[in-house]
Amino acid sequence: MFPSCSRVSASPESLSGAAPDPLLDGLNPPQREAVLATEGPVLMLAGAGTGKTAALTARLAHLIRTRRAWPSEILCVTFTNRAAREMKERVGHLVGPAVEGMPWLGTFHSIAAKLLRRHAELVGLQSNYTIIDTDDQLRLLKQLIQAEGLDDKRWPARQLAGCIDRWKNKGLGPAELDAGENESYANGQGQKFYRLYQDRLKALNACDFGDLLLHMLNILRGHRDVLEQYQRRFKYVMVDEYQDTNQVQYLWLRLLAQGHKNICVVGDDDQSIYSWRGAEVANILRFEQDFPGAKVIRLEQNYRSTPDILAAASGLIDANSQRLGKTLWTERNGGDKVRVIGVWDAPEEARRVGEEIERLEREGALLSQVAILVRAQYQTREFEDRFIAIGLSYKIIGGFRFYERAEIRDALAYLRLIAQPSDDLAFERIYNTPKRGLGDKTLEKLHRHARARGVPLSLAAVEIADSDELPARARGTLLNFMRSVAHWRDLAKTSSPAELVRVLLDESGYTAALQAEKTAESAGRLENLSELARAMEEYETLGDFLEHVSLVMDNDKADDVDKVTIMTIHAAKGLEFDNLFLVGWEEGVFPSQRALDEGGLASLEEERRLAYVAITRARRRCTILHASNRRIYGQWTSSIPSRFIADLPEAHIEQESTLSGGASLWRAQWSERDDPFAHVARDHADRAASRGPGWQRAAAQSYDPAPRRLPEATRSAASFAAKPRGDIALGARVFHDKFGYGTVTAQEGNKLEIDFESAGAKRVIDSFVKLAEAG
Repeated sequence: MFPSCSRVSASPESLSGAAPDPLLDGLNPPQREAVLATEGPVLMLAGAGTGKTAALTARLAHLIRTRRAWPSEILCVTFTNRAAREMKERVGHLVGPAVEGMPWLGTFHSIAAKLLRRHAELVGLQSNYTIIDTDDQLRLLKQLIQAEGLDDKRWPARQLAGCIDRWKNKGLGPAELDAGENESYANGQGQKFYRLYQDRLKALNACDFGDLLLHMLNILRGHRDVLEQYQRRFKYVMVDEYQDTNQVQYLWLRLLAQGHKNICVVGDDDQSIYSWRGAEVANILRFEQDFPGAKVIRLEQNYRSTPDILAAASGLIDANSQRLGKTLWTERNGGDKVRVIGVWDAPEEARRVGEEIERLEREGALLSQVAILVRAQYQTREFEDRFIAIGLSYKIIGGFRFYERAEIRDALAYLRLIAQPSDDLAFERIYNTPKRGLGDKTLEKLHRHARARGVPLSLAAVEIADSDELPARARGTLLNFMRSVAHWRDLAKTSSPAELVRVLLDESGYTAALQAEKTAESAGRLENLSELARAMEEYETLGDFLEHVSLVMDNDKADDVDKVTIMTIHAAKGLEFDNLFLVGWEEGVFPSQRALDEGGLASLEEERRLAYVAITRARRRCTILHASNRRIYGQWTSSIPSRFIADLPEAHIEQESTLSGGASLWRAQWSERDDPFAHVARDHADRAASRGPGWQRAAAQSYDPAPRRLPEATRSAASFAAKPRGDIALGARVFHDKFGYGTVTAQEGNKLEIDFESAGAKRVIDSFVKLAEAG
């Protein structure tokens, strides 16, 4: 367990000895104390929306104005260039031109790069070294992999790049890798390739971004004169977003701060959400151990949100054990409670959010002050399609719109080529995607032949593959590819669009290539492709789907139009909105199933911190939605409301659900931590009973009364895969919650063909309908 921090609060007496300073105007007592506590280590524990930037900026200006240090004697580290620019501008308004003399205000990487230029020869580089980008890094690693005779499809360069980035974030050079780290690439060849890569970089007089900090850490560790030089120089060290530091950043800062020990770090352990890129929440939790006698100042007065929003967020995060502890409060009064809405499925979730936003717009709300936060990028697709249908303007922040993402464009190019053999643009995009060994020279020959014959590239490819124009290997590869395209074109005549895209992604090697990367990015891309297949289930023909995509892609309105913001929770950190919709709060979605499977309790607590960050983005209204059902890989699966809903204090939430019971049923369940699924079957059956015998039967089929582990309960492949109901016959009139009234025209197992009065012919599961009342 980490030691708890003693609460430090400012009193008028503690500040009375300080001379009046206009920099303190407008600051609350803890903020003023943080500004005036200039000597010794200080941890500014700043909750969401508590004005930490104002306090940090005022502290920096105070150090300069009171001449405790020259601007060049202050090291001030931020995480983004934007944050560095904002701080420099704010300090400039307070102290004037003196801010121009602050060479050591910037990001970790910019400051480390500046230091490394001065001491490059100590790590075998010249001062004019080159910093390579990600593309150059991957190209270099691929060359090394191929030179060593390793199969770069089984052990892709991107996977090795991810390993090297992780090692550098931990402050590990090739010599420091243990057996476990060494085994993480190519069956024990990680250390070998890491060393080859570093040697190659030195030969090129280059380094990557991870080297900037790692090289400087090694210089400070190995050259005491250099370390003492900077320990003397930096009289004050200030660090923003300290909870996001990784191991190498932590070690680098701790060394530099040992001189004067005047280090002030600003952060919030409850907002540490970046472990996937190396951040370690332990760095802020152990600050008092690293710097004995540290003063801990809590900024808890929130200037952003309503009392109910803050109380809900505080109640949620209290369930975490690894935290220093604080409680947000506000002087604001009134405001709405946090709404928790249960809906039937993901399409209804999108419809409900769209209706709520349209209502807010009618009431005068700006769309720019409305945001939808998702846990994973694939979730945006449902909302994009819905907003296109109702004409609601939106924008995606922190990523591309769903159909603009690279992996989706690749899949669409395959589908376009299948639907239209003369689509040369689609052919060019995917003829070597994933890599098949078909290069630019082959494509150039195809273009030349196509122009000469006046035919599309796909036909030129078939013709040239039957000649001696290409080397035998390229000719065989090209012919196999064109045979696959012909096979998929035939498959499109007999299979649904969703089945088609799943088959071609598998048979083309596209899915296998992403799986081989074994990175968080590739996992997200696979999720997006799964969502694409789910989206295609709604369309009877490939042509219908491609027409829909064309309409969606053509919906890019002018930037000056007021738009709803859709983004992931990670991308929303640091932002705030008047009206917030938090969607997909179900087990397996949020908390993420992948996070739980891979990280256990530590990942669960980070997921809860992510939920806390999400709620605290809201200023006036916060609405949380969860769906009772999700379609996963073509199967309808019952979804359990997120355990985070049960963590919300009942006094500060307002529940609404199409299902009886709401969150209170799950609250008791989740309180039994040793057996969280013991009451799932009973609760599910209770809710189902209120909807009639068909629903009750579906509930019994979906859950076994025996307790299950979380992955099995949330991924039940048997959900709704029931035997046909005996009470529904051909010609029966039935009712469906989504499609309304209709007549059964065909039956195959538990699947029904129904001619709905308003929605037309649909194929549905029998457990989703009930017999219409006579008359």
